[in-house]
Amino acid sequence: MFRGWGFLLSEIWVLIAVAALLGLFVGWLIWGRRAQAGASVDHDEAERLRAELTACQAKDRTASARIDALEADLADCRRAAVAVAPAAPVMAAEPEPDPEPAPAPAPAPETAPEAAADPAPAEVGTRPSRLDGPRDGVADDLKRIKGIGPKLEILCNRLGFWHFDQIANWSSEEIAWVDANLEAFKGRVTRDNWVDQARILAAEPRG
Repeated sequence: MFRGWGFLLSEIWVLIAVAALLGLFVGWLIWGRRAQAGASVDHDEAERLRAELTACQAKDRTASARIDALEADLADCRRAAVAVAPAAPVMAAEPEPDPEPAPAPAPAPETAPEAAADPAPAEVGTRPSRLDGPRDGVADDLKRIKGIGPKLEILCNRLGFWHFDQIANWSSEEIAWVDANLEAFKGRVTRDNWVDQARILAAEPRG
């Protein structure tokens, strides 16, 4: 009976050894293929990265060449501008003699209103005190008074009014005179209340 058991045990050990060898062989096949697959993947990834690096380097070279070309164009434009710049005053200087005769008629409209304004004091109100020019050569910005625009400011200066404090001190008779002598703007002093506005502006501190 024990001999039969011995035979069975030996068979079992043989089967175990065969199974172990078979397992080792299968494991070797599996791990070997995985290793090969991993190596193949690593190789493909490396090739892809190399290709991307090559493409980036090519783009960099193209961009550098483009930048160099643009810088060269810019330098050419600057040199051309420097070369043309001195010629500009020569072109501008030639037409100057032609306009010279044209300004001659300009003084006519300037003097006519002044001559027309002088007789008014005898007819309406009292002419305010006037100045031949702004004090210290600096006039107040009369356009800050509501109702006085650029043209009306020029007319006020021509009548001898340059500062807020002049307008602020006008009496009712003087207001009547100015209203009557504002040519196309008659009545604006009273309508827009210049005197009260001028008093506020004259009281402002000067910088």
